[in-house]
Amino acid sequence: MPDINFADIKKQISKSDFAKMYFIYGDEKYLVSYYAGKLIAKAGGDKFRDFNMQTFDGGETGADKIAEAVFSLPFMAGQKCVAVSDVDMEKAGAAETAKWDELMSRLPGSTVLVVYLPTIDINLKKSRSWKKFIAEAKKAGNILYCGKATDAQLQKTLVSWAEKRGCTLTKQDASAVINLCGRDMRTLKNELEKLCAFTGTGCITKKEISQVTCVNLEARVFDLSKAILAKEYDSAYKILDMLFYQNEEPVSVLAVLSSAYIDMYRVKVLLQSGLKASDAAGHFDYARKEFRITSAERNARRFSLNMLRQSLNALSEADMALKGSQGGRRGIMDELIAKLLLIAADGDSDG
Repeated sequence: MPDINFADIKKQISKSDFAKMYFIYGDEKYLVSYYAGKLIAKAGGDKFRDFNMQTFDGGETGADKIAEAVFSLPFMAGQKCVAVSDVDMEKAGAAETAKWDELMSRLPGSTVLVVYLPTIDINLKKSRSWKKFIAEAKKAGNILYCGKATDAQLQKTLVSWAEKRGCTLTKQDASAVINLCGRDMRTLKNELEKLCAFTGTGCITKKEISQVTCVNLEARVFDLSKAILAKEYDSAYKILDMLFYQNEEPVSVLAVLSSAYIDMYRVKVLLQSGLKASDAAGHFDYARKEFRITSAERNARRFSLNMLRQSLNALSEADMALKGSQGGRRGIMDELIAKLLLIAADGDSDG
């Protein structure tokens, strides 16, 4: 059967027109859990749910037990649902894989099997195990991939969520929430619910957004990189103070900060080669992260390639120091910020 989209699965759930099997996976875990939950609830029916809706943790349950549930008949109903979360085919041996293949090839019409990955990420370019599993799953039923939403889609979703809770939110202010909290839909939903509870009814304004929403690590470190590149010493150390006050892991802060410099280096090399910054998307994974290229281009034009190389060296040295340190991690980060500020101060653009 072909891959399906969100409209397809909504229609199938609404009409109770189910395939024998569904495999739901993707980068946006909120959507994976959301559609799997809707499907499981409807396919399991309203009566005798203890018998007709069985759930398993795929990491703890073998294929034999799952097959036993799949082939057992529903109790006083036309069908039943068996849901399996986070089965990991990368860790399954040859015997377990063979059992899954046999199960998918013999699915009965009385059961809807839902396999979904609410926490596990898979890389189809590298994993032969998952490629084979998905190929067999396609023969048995439907595949739903839940990718990251675009900014426009997230804005629309936030506006809709607010309306359902008796509040109004403009697309512009929805964008402000995204910029502060990141693009993870679970986080955005939690923050939106906090905003609606705080506001009560009516319009959610920028004032409420600034008072209530939690700024995510990526946004904080992005502000840190901007302060460093603008040579704003006081701002840079104030942001670093806040990150430590919030108990953010220094290694995580360094990883996000390094990614900003790597983006600039890639863009700078492309520009100096006579290419466009947008060409980075054709060589590296910037799917639905195009905003990073735009930001990197704006900053990279102001600094030399040598400055960016020196900065990356400083970041690499700090990474090794952090991972080999038993203490003094704040000192390592303070020293890194000082180095990056000094490098930025000498980093006039070379075009």
